[in-house]
Amino acid sequence: MDNALKIYRSAIKQIFHYCIAGMVVGVSQELSAQDLHFSQFYEAPLVRNPALAGLFDGDVRVQLVYRNQWASVTTPYQTGSLNGQYKFGIGKGDDFLTAGLQVLWDRAGTVALTTTHLLPAVNYHKSLSADRNRYLSLGFIGGWISRRLDRSKVTTNSQYVDGFGYNGSLPDGETFVANYSYFDAGVGMSYNSSIGDNKNDNFFVGLAYHHFNKPVNGFYQKLQHLPRWVGSAGVRTTLGDMSFITLNADVNIQGPYREYIAGAMFSRKIDDSEDPQYLLHLGGYLRWNDAIIPVVKLDYKPFSIAFSYDMNISPLRTASQGQGGFEISLGYTGFLNNDNSTKDILRCPRF
Repeated sequence: MDNALKIYRSAIKQIFHYCIAGMVVGVSQELSAQDLHFSQFYEAPLVRNPALAGLFDGDVRVQLVYRNQWASVTTPYQTGSLNGQYKFGIGKGDDFLTAGLQVLWDRAGTVALTTTHLLPAVNYHKSLSADRNRYLSLGFIGGWISRRLDRSKVTTNSQYVDGFGYNGSLPDGETFVANYSYFDAGVGMSYNSSIGDNKNDNFFVGLAYHHFNKPVNGFYQKLQHLPRWVGSAGVRTTLGDMSFITLNADVNIQGPYREYIAGAMFSRKIDDSEDPQYLLHLGGYLRWNDAIIPVVKLDYKPFSIAFSYDMNISPLRTASQGQGGFEISLGYTGFLNNDNSTKDILRCPRF
């Protein structure tokens, strides 16, 4: 009877650890099918759509976003985004070109699954009006992505021996690779226009198609990366001389996965109505069936800093104890002192 009980417990233990090892590989494959995302998605425009590059009032913009989530459930998932954009006029008309670079970094789970993206981007803005801001933009983004995991932290059924338990010196018995890289690319279009005569009242709509080259990747077996469609929209409108409101929304569709996120920020100029140096922004966003996201942001021109927190409302809130993801973003937007600066140009892509 005792021997039968020992065999039963050993079998259960092996099945449990085999399932854990399978989950590690399965999660790796699942993550390869879904893209990274941010609650402050408007601070990572190239992740949304390369045709949103350059939609700002300035010559250069640098944005950094850091996200930390699921610390109460497992090893925290950490994600970072750094993008830089440079906008300049071309030709003798009102057309512009924006060159950019998007860097992404992600680390997830106990096996330290790490993904690094290095993606140059270019966006051409074609003026559609000689009287007001009205631009149609076509953008491309593409570059190398590398993925790796720490194989020494992977445990499998082959490393468990009856009567002795786990032995990390044994081979894991699996045939997956620990690192690989591939080329990825995306394309997008956007339409940006002022509303009325006030250049600070404007809107944009955009549509992007990521992974159009259908890259193949995977640790355990070769999987085709699911293409991702992103529809984006934003509206900014003034509320008197000292305040304005900004609305942003995204729809992400990737295979069977859907993500809907939208919200608004109320902004108040603190020191001056014409050229404020300080602005305070308060607002919130909703990721449908997942999280409520309050946001606070402060501009001290040319710099900005923002904080947000995902208040989990999904079925996972019980396991996560209601804790979601914390994000912080830093930004810089400014003009260059050169002949090609957009500082005094009346017609220019902006949002």
